[in-house]
Amino acid sequence: QVQLVESGGGLVQPGGSLRLSCAVSGSILSINVMGWYRQAPGKEREWVATMANGGTTNVADSVKGRFTISRDNTRNTVYLQMNSLKPEDTAVYYCNADGAIGTFGRRYPGVWGRGTLVTVSS
Repeated sequence: QVQLVESGGGLVQPGGSLRLSCAVSGSILSINVMGWYRQAPGKEREWVATMANGGTTNVADSVKGRFTISRDNTRNTVYLQMNSLKPEDTAVYYCNADGAIGTFGRRYPGVWGRGTLVTVSS
């Protein structure tokens, strides 16, 4: 019943910026960890960044210094600010919620969004 919907993907030139959003629908009271993953054509899905409920963040070395993850707990929304984009950043970006707690004691260990395509090209 709970759903994650990504938005903000599109075509951007190298060196440009893009901001992804992930909105959570459903009666969710809290989410432990929210994060972003990506999958490029012909490659395995890889972790990009995560942010815990308390504010602790972790970012992959490949995007460190360029990508910033943030979340609004009151809205159960997570963002990914992507700066200085490179062609190798081209991928489908997926939002993930881990440890979500809903009403009536519902638990959601892991929920994935459908993904949003980011294309970095001149």
